[in-house]
Order: sequence, then structure tokens, then C-alpha cells
Amino acid sequence: MKVTKLPKKHVNEFLTSLQNYGEVIIPKEKKEHPGVYYFDVMNSPEEMAWNYLRTIVPPKKYFHKPKEVILKYDKEKGYQEVIEDGDKKRILFGLHPCDIHGIKILDVVFNQTFMDPYYYTRRQNTVIIGLSCIPDEKCFCKSMHTDYTEDGFDLFLSDIGEDYLVAVGTSLGDDLVTERGHLFTEVEEKDRLKYLEFRKKRNQSFRLSLDIDDLPYILDLEQNSPIWEELGNRCLTCGSCSMVCPTCYCFNIYDELNLDIKTGVRVKQWDSCLFKDYALVAGGHNFRANRAERVKNRYYHKQFRMVEQYGKPSCVGCGRCIDACPAGIDVVEVLTKIREGSYVSN
Repeated sequence: MKVTKLPKKHVNEFLTSLQNYGEVIIPKEKKEHPGVYYFDVMNSPEEMAWNYLRTIVPPKKYFHKPKEVILKYDKEKGYQEVIEDGDKKRILFGLHPCDIHGIKILDVVFNQTFMDPYYYTRRQNTVIIGLSCIPDEKCFCKSMHTDYTEDGFDLFLSDIGEDYLVAVGTSLGDDLVTERGHLFTEVEEKDRLKYLEFRKKRNQSFRLSLDIDDLPYILDLEQNSPIWEELGNRCLTCGSCSMVCPTCYCFNIYDELNLDIKTGVRVKQWDSCLFKDYALVAGGHNFRANRAERVKNRYYHKQFRMVEQYGKPSCVGCGRCIDACPAGIDVVEVLTKIREGSYVSN
């Protein structure tokens, strides 16, 4: 892997120059809510929140849109497929390793067995530039092995003080560096040592951990655990955890008919397995009418069935669900207690 160095004094110029490629998306801090961050279009490099840790909504919204029209229909003209933002070039700047892993999981889900043209088209037109971070008390990406990534990005910036080490992950990333060669310098021995110090500091900063060894097997044994009923009584089934999760991908499809009764659209919209009507079918039967069953299904999907189907869980340890849950349900606490048998009645 090619590695070069970007002095921080050149960062704003680098960010500005990226706008020549396309729309640049960066993490910003909400002025009315300090400490709350979100991804948005960059108007000025000064808006970049370099010290952000997690955004409210993950970057998946730029590939798997919260709500989009996928089809227009007309009684006389027939059907027309629509891919919103299909031709738009974008650069997602400042993604942390956990979010890059989240996108890698979605890449598999949406492109492996059946290709989703809406996701795939936007994904192909997007550059990913990663950024290092220091974890807080809600981060457990190290436990999920998503605290570092060697692929899934075009460029990745690691903070080493007065400079960023820049790992080049793709030929497109190499082009972005080469075209701006005057902004970059050669890596020196002292830079290598600074990076190793940064890695050590970062590893020692993790305060939350989760043991995932043989977790799918343990979950298989705990399907009748009383924890699910207890969580069902606590959970509001609001779906907040699904909405903020980097890897939740469930969606609903519905049609909207215009008042002329001749034209309309087909809409694709985020959905959640926690919603009461998620498993409702024709005839009125609901396969998961019970809240406890819906909560249990979400845990088993992410930590059990995803491992069976794709070889790894679909949790990246970003801590967003812990941050967003109004009922105070902590996924690490739940899975730890299942492993310890704390919820098993005598």
C-alpha cells in the first residue's frame, strides 16, 4: 500500500480542490447543539469537524437513501425507472474505520447475490476518504475488529500531529494524490514512529469491550432466555437503533397514486424490524406481533444470521444505537449478560 504525507497546513486547500471532482460531504457540528454531528455538503473547509466521533445518521444515507422514488408510472406513457442522484459524483470525507466497515457490509448485502441498482450506481460514483479517531466510552469497534481497515477506502488519513499520513487504497485515490502532488510530501522515519505512538494511544483509549468469541453459538443456546421478554418490556420499538445503524438495510416499497388516478410513483423507504407492522402480511397475520420477538429478531439477525450467511456480524461497534436508544438499552450490556447467563432464571 502506498503511503504519503499531507501537512495539516495544506488540508484546507486539499479539501477545496476535491470540489473539482464532485460534491464533497463532510462531518459538521450542529451550531444549536454542540457536540452533535452530521454529514452534509461542504460549503467551506472551515466547516469540517475534525474532532467529531460519530454522526447522528451514518453515511449509508448517501447510498441507501432514507426515502426515494424508484419508479414513475403513467397510464399512457407506461413505467420509467428512476435512480435519484445516479449521475452525481461525490466524495465522502472523514469516515472513521467503523463506518467504512459498515459500507463494506452493505456492499456485500446489496451487490453479492442480487445487485441493487439504486445502491450500486451511487456507490460507484462515490469516493471514500477515511479519517482516524480516538474512541470514547460508547465505542467498541475494537471488539468487533472494525477499529482498523486496510481496504474499503480510496484514501485514509491518520493524524500524527502536524501532519496526516495518507494511505492510498485505490487507483482513483492515487490519481487524487498525484493531481495534487504539490500538497504532499515524503514519509520520514519520524512519521513512522509518530504513527506507532498514535496506534498505541488509540488502542489504550478503548473503555468498552465485548467478547464475541462463539457468540453465535451462545445465542443459539439462549433463544428461550428470559432476557428477550425483559427487553421487550423495556423497548419502545421506535426503530431509532435501526435508523442510526450503519448496517441496517431493511426497506419498504409502496406506491403513491396521484389525484388524477393516472400517474404515480413507487417509493422505497427505510424500514425497521422493530416496527409493529414490519412482519404483517396479507390476511392480517403478524409473525412478530410480540415486542419481545421483534427485539430478539434484531439481535439474532445482526449477531447470528449475518455470521451464518456472510461470515461476520453486521455490528461495527460505532455506539450509535447506545447513544440513540430512549429506553437506555445497551447492546454491549445485553450481549455480555447473555454470555454470563445473568438473565437465565433458576
